[in-house]
Amino acid sequence: MRRRTWKIRRPSSFQKFAGHSPSSAPATPPLLLSGSRSPAALLVCVSLQALFMGSPLRFDGRVVLVTGAGGGLGQAYALAFAERGAFVVVNDLGGDFKGVGKGSLAADKVVEEIRRKGGKAVANYDSVEEGEKVVKTALDAFGRIDVVVNNAGILRDRSFARISDEDWDIIHRVHLRGSFQVTRAAWDHMKKQKYGRIIMTSSASGIYGNFGQANYSAAKLGLLGLANTLAIEGRKSNIHCNTIAPNAGSRMTQTVMPEDLVEALKPEYVAPLVLWLCHESCEENGGLFEVGAGWIGKLRWERTLGAIVRQKNHPMTPEAVKANWKKICNFENASKPQSIQESTGSIIEVLSKIDSEGGISANHTSHATSTATSGFAGAVGQKLPSFSSAYTELEAIMYALGVGASIKDPKDLKFVYEGSSDFSCLPTFGVIIGQKSIMGGGLAEIPGLSINFAKVLHGEQYLELYKPLPRAGKLKCEAVVADVLDKGSGVVIIIDVFSYSEKELTCYNQFSLFLVGSGGFGGKRTSDKVKVAVAVPNRPPDAVLTDTTSLNQAALYRLSGDWNPLHIDPNFASLAGFDKPILHGLCTFGFSARHVLRHFADNDVSRFKAIKARFAKPVYPGQTLQTEMWKEGNRIHFQTKVQGTGDIVLSNAYVDLAPTSDISAKIPSEGGELQSTLVFEEIGRRLKDVGHEVVKKVNAVFEWHITKGGNVGAKWTIDLKSGSGKVYQGPAKGAADTTIILSDEDFMEVVLGRLDPQKAFFSGRLKAKGNIMLSQKLQMILKDYAKL
Repeated sequence: MRRRTWKIRRPSSFQKFAGHSPSSAPATPPLLLSGSRSPAALLVCVSLQALFMGSPLRFDGRVVLVTGAGGGLGQAYALAFAERGAFVVVNDLGGDFKGVGKGSLAADKVVEEIRRKGGKAVANYDSVEEGEKVVKTALDAFGRIDVVVNNAGILRDRSFARISDEDWDIIHRVHLRGSFQVTRAAWDHMKKQKYGRIIMTSSASGIYGNFGQANYSAAKLGLLGLANTLAIEGRKSNIHCNTIAPNAGSRMTQTVMPEDLVEALKPEYVAPLVLWLCHESCEENGGLFEVGAGWIGKLRWERTLGAIVRQKNHPMTPEAVKANWKKICNFENASKPQSIQESTGSIIEVLSKIDSEGGISANHTSHATSTATSGFAGAVGQKLPSFSSAYTELEAIMYALGVGASIKDPKDLKFVYEGSSDFSCLPTFGVIIGQKSIMGGGLAEIPGLSINFAKVLHGEQYLELYKPLPRAGKLKCEAVVADVLDKGSGVVIIIDVFSYSEKELTCYNQFSLFLVGSGGFGGKRTSDKVKVAVAVPNRPPDAVLTDTTSLNQAALYRLSGDWNPLHIDPNFASLAGFDKPILHGLCTFGFSARHVLRHFADNDVSRFKAIKARFAKPVYPGQTLQTEMWKEGNRIHFQTKVQGTGDIVLSNAYVDLAPTSDISAKIPSEGGELQSTLVFEEIGRRLKDVGHEVVKKVNAVFEWHITKGGNVGAKWTIDLKSGSGKVYQGPAKGAADTTIILSDEDFMEVVLGRLDPQKAFFSGRLKAKGNIMLSQKLQMILKDYAKL
């Protein structure tokens, strides 16, 4: 049990904002007070401004919508944005501070002032509850929307006992629902253009509470929750959302502030923060700031270390809470969670540990009900948003290094060097292709699945390949909720992900996700859709391979797309109950798959068909992995342990391999079915007439490896070093000066002049060994003489 408070970080120094000069800011240069207007004086003035303030922040071409911009803070924002080049939509309903009445005068005055100063602005008089209309004004006038400042608001102050339904509802409609409606109307446009900046306006009343403002404070804190979620959902589309709690004089604050204080707290002292948070160079996202009188402070959550007040197989009691109250409320060594994952990580770990040790005791003081069976059942068969997964040799190599491939083993070179003649993607790279369905947050959009992602554990993984992964490509992925199982202590969600190259199915993933604490809803416990894990044989293993992971292994593996801070941030790992960051389970999965592929398939990726594994325990970077393997036909059973502790970290696992006979049947016979065969035969015929002349000019032997479907389909030798030259099928009978590796299709493209050999070389489609410079002389064979 933990206790939270707000904590304010007050900067020790700050720049001058809008003419307000706090004591810690640089003093105004004497030159500016003298009244001098000489060019030299102006030049020094500009130089000093540049020194103290940095380059001006401009908004040229940006379209900014400010709600409630007919006066007060909104007016100050609109004028400031316009002054710095923005196109501004001035929204104001024109009513009073209680939300009564409407008119166009307030918005028109601000637009007129902007235009008089040379800016561009249009007015909108709609209520923020009609967000589509408000945003449409921006789209009609300027064609886009870049910034939304949700500022509109009213007051209906009453003590809690005197608040009417109307007082409560109108405050929430204008502040919370209005901000929602306007932002939602702009959201898709911002997503499409991969840019957006949003400001929500909260209040000190919402953060701390204030007598007579229960309706207002509830709505204002609701805006903070909305902003925090938008910051998370918008991050991948470069949409940032921040919240401010301003203290400024306006017609709304006239009722709660003395007149002299209203005059002193100018809106112009708030506007610079809003402009900075809305600038394209500002990376702040999900922040909350109090601002006023030229001072700005950022707020954050703070949480005590808390206390566990329940023992295994014992009910949790209020007496136990009382006994631990001082510890629960002790802020010494407090943590500062910044995300829901950090907030619940340690709780999840406690639950999972208790569950693995025999179950969680009933809480006799709780009367919570389980999620209805129908809710989960309705999720089965639901499709997640489809997505494309593109990669190049760089991503394939990064993944291989992340799962332990190394140049220390010469056989690994094919996985880490794009120039290798048989460069290949590791088969388990297929999980990277499919994992976006889990990482992208699509599960949250499935009806019936109410998921706290902080409580999701990766239980099992299955991967099946229908053909070797291309060295680079773009695959379209379709994901579906295959089934939902009730395991009592939690729910297992089965996600199937199908990945296609063009229309051809390339690979299939099945992710088994365990949602802690959501079971007991009366659902089924098993499913025929699950790819079942299989126990290893009860005998000594046929082979054992070991690999020591690097201390940087998790830091390297996360570059393949799994950014969970549990694997890199010590503070986050500590909150989750671990001594230090742990290795990704799928990283260990990749290590073990490499061991099987190396020992039983000689690193031949074309033999890899499928892999299944269950994640049993965590691994720490730097530990040594030991893969124990049993061969039974074409299935290799395996389990992976941590050497030294003996802990099994991957259990009930297997790899299915294709028999070598199947592979050889797929490889074309030497030279058969290859278009290049005809070309080499024709070159041989042409050399009979011009061979002596060509040999004098070239004086080299070229060996060609022509590939088909990733395998060498034929080898040819063009000998232009002896006699009148000759062309024959097979490797060079002596030493080749240059060896060229090229697919049959790309060879024909080169011959036909559609593919430049130099570009093919630098893109990795053509590879050469030996004296590469000699390959330039091939032009005379392919063009000058052969005229092919």
